[in-house]
Amino acid sequence: MKIREMQDEIIRLKKEKDFCILAHSYMSPEILEIADICGDSFKLSEEAAKVKNKNLLLCGVRFMAEGAKMLSPDKNVYLSNPEAGCPMAEQIMPEEIISFKKAHPDYTVVAYVNTTAALKAVSDVCVTSSSAEKVVSLIENDNILFIPDKNLGSYIASKLPNKNIKVLDGCCPRHNGVTKSEAVSAKTRHPNALLLAHPECRPEVLELADYIGSTSGIINYVRNSNHNEFIIGTDNSITEYLQLEYPVRKFYQLSEKLACRNMRLTTLVDVYNILRTGEGEKIELDPELSEKAKKPIEKMIELNRR
Repeated sequence: MKIREMQDEIIRLKKEKDFCILAHSYMSPEILEIADICGDSFKLSEEAAKVKNKNLLLCGVRFMAEGAKMLSPDKNVYLSNPEAGCPMAEQIMPEEIISFKKAHPDYTVVAYVNTTAALKAVSDVCVTSSSAEKVVSLIENDNILFIPDKNLGSYIASKLPNKNIKVLDGCCPRHNGVTKSEAVSAKTRHPNALLLAHPECRPEVLELADYIGSTSGIINYVRNSNHNEFIIGTDNSITEYLQLEYPVRKFYQLSEKLACRNMRLTTLVDVYNILRTGEGEKIELDPELSEKAKKPIEKMIELNRR
C-alpha cells in the first residue's frame, strides 16, 4: 500500500471508529498530515480533553499518553507504539523525590511535564518549557527543586535569580549531547543564520543562541521573523517541518545528534494497524495515582492563567 493510500484509509477508519489522532510535533510528516491535533506534549493532553471522540490515539511517547489519560479519564487512550518511552521522563524515581521532601520540607518540587505519572504524583507543580519561567516566578516559595531536566532548570534559574533553584542530574540525552563546539561550527558554516535553541540544550550552547524557547516557541519565532536563515537547535524533525512549511527559507540542523529515536519509533503503519484491528496498548492508570498526578498539572494551569 502506498503512503497516500494508507493515509486515506486511516482518515476513513478514524471517522468510522470515532478516533481522534494526537501527534507530537516530532512525528514524521506523513503522521502529522493525518493527525487531528498536533503540538507539544501538554497541548495534546489539554486539547484531548476538549474533543468529543471516545477514543484517543497518541502518536508520541508514553508519558504523553499518560497525560492524555489523566485529563480524559473517561476516554480510551491508546499509545501508537508500546516501545516508545522517554529516557528523561524515566531518569528519576519517585522514591528519590519522597526522600528529598522529607529531608527538605521547605522546598517546592517542580516537575517538567516530561515525567511519568508516578513522578508527577509526588511533585507539587508541573511546568512546560514554554510556561516554566512564568509558573516558577509565581510560586510563593523561593526554594525550588526542579526535576528532571538540569538544563531547563538551570536556564530558569538564570532567568529568576531571586529563586533558590536546585536541579538533579537528569536531562534529555539528545539535547544534552550537543556541544558548544558544534554550535560554534554551525554558526561558522552559516554566518547569516540565527540559532534558535531549546532550553533542554546545555548552558554553553544556549549562550550562543539568538533565541531560546520551546518547540512551539521556535516555530512561532520563525513564523513571525523576517529573517531567512535559521539553525534549529531542537529535534531535527522540526527542521524538516519548517523546511516544508517555509520552502523559500533556509533551515540547518544544529547537530545530527538531535534525533529522538523514541519519537521515530512510531510509524504510519502503527497508526493504521491500531485503527484497522482495534488492537493496541490501551493506557490504564490507577485512579488514585491519576488523581495525585493531575494535581500538579492543575496547579500549573492555575498559575499560568494569572
